[in-house]
Amino acid sequence: MKNILTCLAVSLVLGGFGCTKVVEVDLETAAPRLVIDASIDWVKGTTGKAQQIVLSTTTGYYSTSFPTVSGAEITITNSANTIFRFTESPGTGIYTCTDFLPVAGESYTLKVALNGQVYTATETCIGVPVIADNIEQDNAGGFGGDEIEIAYYYQDNGNEDNYYLHRIASPAAKYPDYKAKDDQRSQGKLIKEYYSDKELKPGDLVHIQLYGISRRYYDYFRKLLAASGAGSGPFQATPGSVRGNIINQTEFDNYAYGYFRVSEVAMKEYVVK
Repeated sequence: MKNILTCLAVSLVLGGFGCTKVVEVDLETAAPRLVIDASIDWVKGTTGKAQQIVLSTTTGYYSTSFPTVSGAEITITNSANTIFRFTESPGTGIYTCTDFLPVAGESYTLKVALNGQVYTATETCIGVPVIADNIEQDNAGGFGGDEIEIAYYYQDNGNEDNYYLHRIASPAAKYPDYKAKDDQRSQGKLIKEYYSDKELKPGDLVHIQLYGISRRYYDYFRKLLAASGAGSGPFQATPGSVRGNIINQTEFDNYAYGYFRVSEVAMKEYVVK
């Protein structure tokens, strides 16, 4: 899209001479910053022992890859001072743990030590309800009534304020669909959610994931979606910087991007009829 818009602008200025080549703007590149992807996902029905954290750095706007970061010492500690260590697969920037113990309502503290800097964050493991089995399909759904639309349900806990992250992936879309929701208008109710796409067709397998998230992560993710721009997905290159809950305890201004999140995840699959 950036190249298409550039091409159009050049053709208008030249008054009909046409666009004969792609023009890339020479953008200033800031110094790389550490990116900590510390999303701990406890899928319902599993022990949640196997977890991973990924370290990388920011890069230039036109780059299609993100440099990995090796050599860090990463731990997560719970409220009982049990330490879970994450070990890197050499040279990958992927750090794994095989004995993590997720507990809903438990508090966890992340610590990343790298090149003399110490980064920390604290988060609570948030539980999530199951997704009901009775998924519905409407072949005249969507805003225009011309899309296949599915609806799924989950029961909100009326004894507390809850926040949810939805991730839906299907062959109809290049990127998964994300949305963050609260229960402000549906406290204690059976909540109904919709998904539709004009490219959805019979036989497509739709993957639904529902995450329990904290209020802080809910606010962070909504800012992330806004910064990403409509339709581009929250994990594409963003025009603005959105900082998470990770703090550099050694040098405050040398902050890292990313967020430490601990979530229970409900999953459901649906084959379009």
